[in-house]
Amino acid sequence: MTMDSVNEEVEATRLAFREGMSRLAAAVNIVTTDGPGGLAGFTASAVCSVTDRPPTVLVCFNRSSSVAGMFERNRVLCVNTLAAGHESMSRLFGGSTPQEDRFAVGDWIVGNTGSPRLVDAIVSFDCEVENAIESGTHHVLFCRVIGIAHGTDDDEALVYFRRRYHHLK
Repeated sequence: MTMDSVNEEVEATRLAFREGMSRLAAAVNIVTTDGPGGLAGFTASAVCSVTDRPPTVLVCFNRSSSVAGMFERNRVLCVNTLAAGHESMSRLFGGSTPQEDRFAVGDWIVGNTGSPRLVDAIVSFDCEVENAIESGTHHVLFCRVIGIAHGTDDDEALVYFRRRYHHLK
């Protein structure tokens, strides 16, 4: 095999993986932080449960993102799971809007860690980062949950599937 054919195969595998992952429906979250590193938030679908002993969630984000240094320094975060009515907020936090402008939308309060908590989120997990590892282009954070706020049971969830938003009851 030539170097060009190896590179083409690697790229084809990467694109096939990305297409496959687009078929994995996921909850849409806004992950927030505040502290010595500053106020920041981003939209994430790479969030999942690790264990309930002790309650721990996993959060992944790109190491080259504009918020990476803030999350590394603060070592606290809040995972805010979005309802169907939050689609525009998800887009705002997923774009290039300045951090301070992102928090001008929505009703935010300060959680136990100092991280912003979205009042009308379906559920919010206020966390301290216990461990962080690097994998490829991303940070993988293991976060101990120290506070949970439940929204109403009437909310429809906002999920991302096949590169589009969907609503689930």
